Amino acid sequence: MVISGSWESHLPASLKVTYSTQGPLVSKISESASFLCPQVISMVMVAVGVYARLMKHAAALACLAVDPAILLIVVGVLMFLLTFCGCIGSLRENICLLQTFSLCLTIVFLLQLAAGILGFVFSDKVARGKVSEIINNAIVHYRDDLDLQNLIDFGQKKFSCCGGNSYKDWSQNMYFNCSEDNPSRERCSVPYSCCLPTPNQAVINTMCGQGMQALDYLEASKVIYTNGCIDKLVNWIHSNLFLLGGVALGLAIPQLVGILLSQILVNQIKDQIKLQLYNQQHRADPWY
Repeated sequence: MVISGSWESHLPASLKVTYSTQGPLVSKISESASFLCPQVISMVMVAVGVYARLMKHAAALACLAVDPAILLIVVGVLMFLLTFCGCIGSLRENICLLQTFSLCLTIVFLLQLAAGILGFVFSDKVARGKVSEIINNAIVHYRDDLDLQNLIDFGQKKFSCCGGNSYKDWSQNMYFNCSEDNPSRERCSVPYSCCLPTPNQAVINTMCGQGMQALDYLEASKVIYTNGCIDKLVNWIHSNLFLLGGVALGLAIPQLVGILLSQILVNQIKDQIKLQLYNQQHRADPWY
């Protein structure tokens, strides 16, 4: 019996495409190079977080929940470990590591999607409750952390506000508390960032908020902002929901690309394994 045609014609259809290539269609080098940028970014995030953490005072330990340095370190480490799995899995053609990378990216994407949907559905309750919690905690720890202090001062100037619901919320801070037994020089005062801007002011008066909590709204409004920051920040979030959604979508696109590329590479590695097994089984055939 004479077998006509080349031996490639006897291969299954699923193996003909992959056999003609030199390795997977998406090369290991180009695939691993796509993980290089996220790895560099993650290492920079960790370095910046560690540097910021070391430069803080010891009192900042009481405010870890709102510490951006800790957040940078945690996110950077997780991001590095995740991209490391993808990079090594691509270089070594390790299906287990690639599937782990793909699974982790899928979980992160689904969590972001769920958070975004819940944020849009419950935007009023979630935004107001979370903003109130963050601002009240920030007021309490205002003097504990220099970075947090600068952030609050920037926010009060940016939104022309003072405190959470009103300027009297600053009494929650131990230094600005209005109690009679408070020995602080800032007793019953507010930060200078609450003060109304003065035209052509060459030097900032950091004591302009002295004793403002002891005044009523009408008298205090001549010197400082009396409206709280919670309402203004919630209104800003509502007016920029589509912008925030666009940023979230921009972060999700690279994740989807990573999931897609890793699955493509996993399928091509599996096809290569099938092809090698097929070749080993038919090496004894007379037409091989």
